[in-house]
Amino acid sequence: MADNNKNTTPKKPKFNAWWIYGAVIIGIIALNLFSNNDVSEANKTSVSDFFEYLKNGDVKEVEIITNARKAKVYLTKEALEKDIHKKAKAKSFPFATSPTPNYTFDYGDLQNFENNIDDIRKDHKVNFALDYDKENNAIGELLFSLLPFVLLIGVWIFIMRRMSGGGGGGAGGQIFNIGKSKAKLFDEKTDVKTSFKDVAGLEGAKEEVQEIVDFLKHPEKYTSLGGKIPKGALLVGSPGTGKTLLAKAVAGEAKVPFFSLSGSDFVEMFVGVGASRVRDLFKQAKEKSPSIIFIDEIDAIGRARGKNAMSGSNDERENTLNQLLTEMDGFGTNTNVIVIAATNRADILDKALMRAGRFDRQIYVDLPDVRERKEIFEVHLRPLKKAEGLDLDFLSKQTPGFSGADIANVCNEAALIAARHDKKAVDKQDFLDAVDRIIGGLEKKNKIITPEEKRAIAFHEAGHATVSWMLEHAAPLVKVTIVPRGQSLGAAWYLPEERLIVRPEQMLDEMCAALGGRAAEKVIFNKISTGALSDLEKVTKQARSMVTVYGLSDKVGNLTYYDSSGQEAGFTKPYSEQTAELIDKEISEIIEKQYDRAIALLEKHKDKLTELAEVLLDKEVIFKDNLEKIFGKRPFDKTEASIEEEV
Repeated sequence: MADNNKNTTPKKPKFNAWWIYGAVIIGIIALNLFSNNDVSEANKTSVSDFFEYLKNGDVKEVEIITNARKAKVYLTKEALEKDIHKKAKAKSFPFATSPTPNYTFDYGDLQNFENNIDDIRKDHKVNFALDYDKENNAIGELLFSLLPFVLLIGVWIFIMRRMSGGGGGGAGGQIFNIGKSKAKLFDEKTDVKTSFKDVAGLEGAKEEVQEIVDFLKHPEKYTSLGGKIPKGALLVGSPGTGKTLLAKAVAGEAKVPFFSLSGSDFVEMFVGVGASRVRDLFKQAKEKSPSIIFIDEIDAIGRARGKNAMSGSNDERENTLNQLLTEMDGFGTNTNVIVIAATNRADILDKALMRAGRFDRQIYVDLPDVRERKEIFEVHLRPLKKAEGLDLDFLSKQTPGFSGADIANVCNEAALIAARHDKKAVDKQDFLDAVDRIIGGLEKKNKIITPEEKRAIAFHEAGHATVSWMLEHAAPLVKVTIVPRGQSLGAAWYLPEERLIVRPEQMLDEMCAALGGRAAEKVIFNKISTGALSDLEKVTKQARSMVTVYGLSDKVGNLTYYDSSGQEAGFTKPYSEQTAELIDKEISEIIEKQYDRAIALLEKHKDKLTELAEVLLDKEVIFKDNLEKIFGKRPFDKTEASIEEEV
């Protein structure tokens, strides 16, 4: 029983600032009431009774309140002894600012009231004092005068709270905590459930990051050989490749305090706030060392200094970067605090931030290859009810160039498509439809297209299919459709070969296949249209890259005008006007040569082109099998030499 009594001991209420506010408000109300108690507590009487008291000589003083049409009556000492006035004895109250009247009444019209008093004074020869006054509420007037200032202060506090992170609690929630770090401290037991098993692919990046985690768990394994803990690791890669996911896995595996925040969390409109938050972040990390700090999208504060054209407009961001540089590798060294950052714009980061000693390791997170895509599909297919015998190798081959985020989107979209068709499981066709939906957009079967336009679109897409079928290095065709999708009126799907290096003949074949649509319009209708805009944009970029980036032009030579650092971008070109003319001429010659080549190919196979277009007009969607029926097998395979076409 004694233990139970101890457990049930009532806890003392915690102090709350609202108690003070409530006490102040109650005090003001009480003071306001007591200051006016002379009127509220006095006995009410009538004008006629007052005139009788006046005639009898019982009145000592009459005080007329002009702004309230009221009168206060004060009786003589002798009158107070009479039985009729026993209830009119004044009571004294604390905080009273004036004596309490014996009677009060409303007198009506002031002029008539004064005339009646004068008549009684003359007729009955009575003496009394007559005063005039106005009733003022000092507390009310004070509050009314202070109201504008209170409103201004309240609005200011509201705005400051909103700008400093909103809400009333936590670091940054109060106005005086605006310089505190906004980093969230993750607990691996409750907040983070992601582990390295959930990160498919990225074998090299995982190995690098796992070593950092292992160092924090077993530092003596490395320090015994004289090694030092790395200061930081920078994850660089295209959007959606899994940089943030990798950081979540680190948080789940590290078993040490993990501080996570975005680069934009340092940015504020107030001067010095960013640097203050950096200092507070590292202070918290040092107190809990060994620990990890993860800064997502570090390019928000790590941009190269002095690159802003507007003078002074980036001083605050530069101050934040300077403080980060100092904290990572300044005069005061950090112990067992590792910084992991992620960005997809490493080319614009400051050189001082990228050097060894700050970010000792730069981990490149590339787009997954076909094997890694299969592993990613396995991860994202776990929660789905998939059909039996689903070929993951086929799915991974059908998604070249897809990032991890794209594959996750494909799996989710496939599940939605299967549910839309009331299926019990997600099958192969749902995934193919999901890939089409993501690449080409939503089908618009109700789009109004005239028969003439539909025929032109069919020959345009058939031209792409025919030329790509006849060229050795062009990507093999998967599917052609003339059903409008997104902003396109027709589309052709190819399965490009995943190459690490590209040769000139491969680029030229791809350009020729891209120009096959316009060439088909020229061959069949002897007219061209605006439908080849995306094709022209693609081949123009490819030709310009061949000449100015990769040095694949004989006339321009082995030169490149590409700056990987991005620091030479400006209003001036890195070549002369004569070279610019040569570049433009060379780009035009490359494109026109491939266009003539496509026309020659289509002229040679005009009958098969027409047959393919008619099938496309009939079915609206054709596949590789339809081309094999018309053209036969492709005239070469990987082992055969390319067929030379005379142009």
